[in-house]
Amino acid sequence: MAHWIDNAIFWHVYPLGFVGAEQRAHAGIRHRLNHIVDWLDYAVALGASGLLLGPIFTSSTHGYDTIDHFRIDPRLGDDCDFDQLIMEARRRGLKVILDGVFNHVGRDFPLFRAAIENGTASQEASWFRLLGGKDDTGGPAYATFEGHHALVALDHDSSDVTDYVTNVMNHWLDRGASGWRLDAAYAVSRPFWKTVLTDVRQRHPHAYIFGEVIHGDYNGFVTATGVDAVTQYELWKAIWSAINDCNLFELQWALERHNGFLEHFVPLTFVGNHDVTRLASRLTDERHIAHALAILMTVGGTPAIYAGDEQAFRGIKENRVGGDDAIRPAFPARPEELAPFGWPIYRLHQQLIGVRRRHPWLFRAKSRKIHLTARKAVWAMEANNQTILVALNLRDGDAILPAPGAKNVVAGTAAAITIELDRSTSIRLPGYGWAVLSTEKQ
Repeated sequence: MAHWIDNAIFWHVYPLGFVGAEQRAHAGIRHRLNHIVDWLDYAVALGASGLLLGPIFTSSTHGYDTIDHFRIDPRLGDDCDFDQLIMEARRRGLKVILDGVFNHVGRDFPLFRAAIENGTASQEASWFRLLGGKDDTGGPAYATFEGHHALVALDHDSSDVTDYVTNVMNHWLDRGASGWRLDAAYAVSRPFWKTVLTDVRQRHPHAYIFGEVIHGDYNGFVTATGVDAVTQYELWKAIWSAINDCNLFELQWALERHNGFLEHFVPLTFVGNHDVTRLASRLTDERHIAHALAILMTVGGTPAIYAGDEQAFRGIKENRVGGDDAIRPAFPARPEELAPFGWPIYRLHQQLIGVRRRHPWLFRAKSRKIHLTARKAVWAMEANNQTILVALNLRDGDAILPAPGAKNVVAGTAAAITIELDRSTSIRLPGYGWAVLSTEKQ
């Protein structure tokens, strides 16, 4: 694994939405990647050390229907704009991770158009998986991604496809990217990833590469493919669901599962991304944002903050055409133009990211239950013989909770630390309170 990932915290941007690009491809180049450059200082002030970008390559619409993996989408700019983004990110100490859509391509992908024109026996057709029969348009039926006609699945048994994906990944790593997110990685055969990543790592041993895997055997996927990590959707779901339902037993179950994953790899952790309803909309009470973030920033993993969540942006994902628009909005020209009500949540993120950066060992920290009821919990987060405590109170009214070894409140709303005559230690949290506690003397 890339050594630098131990300290990484990503700010996740969906570029086409962020810059306000048109929903469909057009003629001409619009140099909009510099709009992201204008927000890099904001990301650094937040506490991020990396930029996790959504699709930036030429596509017909939303970026996941790629036409050319070797060309920057003209709605975003060109190679010079990409080079400028990399240079400005590096100047601020930010790593840049790209989104690789290698399970499928758009129907305007030149080789697919040639396959339709030249027939199913053509060399171009061997890049795709023929199903037999006709599709709804009367053309030959090819495999698609989860039934989406516009997304044509590649044939990952083809050596041409293997070489193509390897060349794409190396090309952009050569140009300054530091790693890849592998979109829909779960839909691609594991031997394909193993072959591609073995070749890529020979040339770029320090690249960080993780796969989008929603459910299933996380450990098995990592072992079989050679990725550094996968997306931890189990923990994402448990955080908001357990908090909404006031059922922290669900979160405890997920944390125990998470401990098991940490024995094998360090997951990419998050409470929001470009594919799901915004956290502020998902939670039934915004006072719980701090509870969700306290878990994210203290549990083992590589945390990613989806741009806008740090300002409590709202947006609900809907399963329809255009259903992602609400969660992928355009950002203003500069941070100063953001609405004022989001800045307290930004400062909350800064506070908890600061805790994370002062305790870099949290990258591999496992949780240990100290106290657990449906609405109150205390966990010890531990690694390398170091410990911090995390306490949550999801109910109205004060809660007195055990806090063994606690010396100081480093973040949160704990009112007091009390050491009893028997040397036991407790804290008092107000209603809907939370705290991160150090076990070391300051």
